[in-house]
Amino acid sequence: MSDALVDVRRSLHERLLRRVDARVLEQVPRAERRLRVREEALAVLREEGHILPQGALAKVVNEVSDAVVGLGPIEFLLKDPDVTEVMVNGTDDVYVERKGRIERVADRLFEGEEAVFHLIERIVAPLGLRVDGSSPWVDARLPDGSRVHAIVPPLSLCGPVLNVRTFRSVPLTPDRLVANGTLGPGMLAFLAACVRGRANIVISGGTSSGKTTLLGVLTSFVPDGERLITIEDAAEVRIAKPHVIGLEARPMSVEGAGEVTVRDLVRNALRMRPDRIIVGEVRGGEALDMLQAMNTGHDGSLSTAHANSARHLLWRLETMALMSDVALPVGHVRAQVASAVDVVVHLARLRSGRRVVFQIATVDGVGEDGEPIVTEVFGFRPRLGRDGSFLRTGIVPRLCDLLTERGQELSGEWFSPGVDGEVVARTR
Repeated sequence: MSDALVDVRRSLHERLLRRVDARVLEQVPRAERRLRVREEALAVLREEGHILPQGALAKVVNEVSDAVVGLGPIEFLLKDPDVTEVMVNGTDDVYVERKGRIERVADRLFEGEEAVFHLIERIVAPLGLRVDGSSPWVDARLPDGSRVHAIVPPLSLCGPVLNVRTFRSVPLTPDRLVANGTLGPGMLAFLAACVRGRANIVISGGTSSGKTTLLGVLTSFVPDGERLITIEDAAEVRIAKPHVIGLEARPMSVEGAGEVTVRDLVRNALRMRPDRIIVGEVRGGEALDMLQAMNTGHDGSLSTAHANSARHLLWRLETMALMSDVALPVGHVRAQVASAVDVVVHLARLRSGRRVVFQIATVDGVGEDGEPIVTEVFGFRPRLGRDGSFLRTGIVPRLCDLLTERGQELSGEWFSPGVDGEVVARTR
């Protein structure tokens, strides 16, 4: 953009902020809000006598309306349906995750650090939060459900850093996951039986491996008549069921008061007559409360956690449970983990960006060595075939007896050794 257009845009932005009442805008729908700002912007340009080519006029008006009612320089990235995360690394470096791959944005989007700080402030201020030297990081959620994390100097050495993780307006369906090559048809059918049969499932994996997406897909198999309570640090899970109560943790206010943790919410949920408790992500001492809930009649609960494998997840849950303020022997906690968790679904993101269910394992009690018995039922083999293959191990887990007792019809084909369906090649 030429210097003249930059000056026009800056002047227009300043005049609009003076003419448009932000409080009035907040009370109208988002689409109408943007329309009003554009109409006002065109009126200002006419008053000032600016005559611009059609393309330049549209560019200036769109950028200014993005700045007034959207997220300014990154708004166009958030509108891209292929972009799942926007990463602002200071003033000059902006990256996006597009179809599972990280790409650098070529254009310089911000005119100095102050512009990045202004964007962060605009996101968090309406939520009663702040980011500055005394409170240098924040987690927040946008009205559309997108998750925001910001961290600023002195903790960040490259200036203010902002991450925005977006979510699909239309959730993925189970069949779409199979078509994308995320898991095989037998794997999906087995997991559906586990959900309907009220098995306790924990989904593990690394950052951006698809844990929350799979959690949302699995909830589609929950019967409509059940009462679900979701508990999240920042609300992300989308559940298309009629009886869902969503609970979201709350950070400390600017005054340092009012914090409500995930653990507080888990304890409250137990008093709310849930059929199932869904914890978006287990990170700390709330693991003990979740395990106790699973062991005391709240079957069919689902959650996610960061881990490197199914077995590693059980160790992580054990460690997190020990982080609680209840002093329990390690052996007792380990036994609670083994009796509470029925199925572990481990996800991985391949180098191509494709996300796959790398392992589905059941937890079949505790062995003679005191360690949980982990039985791999399905696994992904990246070197088998051109694009990797999902395999059935041929092992029938003990969990099948419980699922059968609960009225689930299990197919013998799920447990016969071999490739689980055709994997659809995807470079995501």
